[in-house]
Amino acid sequence: MGKNSVSKNPDRREFYPKREFRDRELAEPKPLGNMCNNLCPLFKCAKNALVFSTKVIKGYTQKVAMCRLTGDQCIGYGCQFAYCDRKALLPNGNCAFTVKFKDGEDFFNELEKEELELSTRSRLVKRYSKKDIFVE
Repeated sequence: MGKNSVSKNPDRREFYPKREFRDRELAEPKPLGNMCNNLCPLFKCAKNALVFSTKVIKGYTQKVAMCRLTGDQCIGYGCQFAYCDRKALLPNGNCAFTVKFKDGEDFFNELEKEELELSTRSRLVKRYSKKDIFVE
């Protein structure tokens, strides 16, 4: 059915107008330091038991993640059902968006150093070794 499609029953179309697709805002990760935050919009529960509520703590209202399975506060990354929509939840609880990985250039620089070491070692072995002695 297309955008301007007509339903089989013309009376029904008047009572139930067709809803258009709404542009949703892209969810941004909201980690606490390096750690994954259970209030992040990307943090999900595989059992669909994650519920957000407000709680008064020392006179201030705070948003709190609650678990419907246990009836207590969500324990975050320690839960076996916790996952991230963008697969950024690491096993130690860190958010992959905050971790800086090595660049590819560093990898290639290390390879070049190893190649130079091997070539100099082979030259020294050829020059100073005798047939009886094997140098590693």
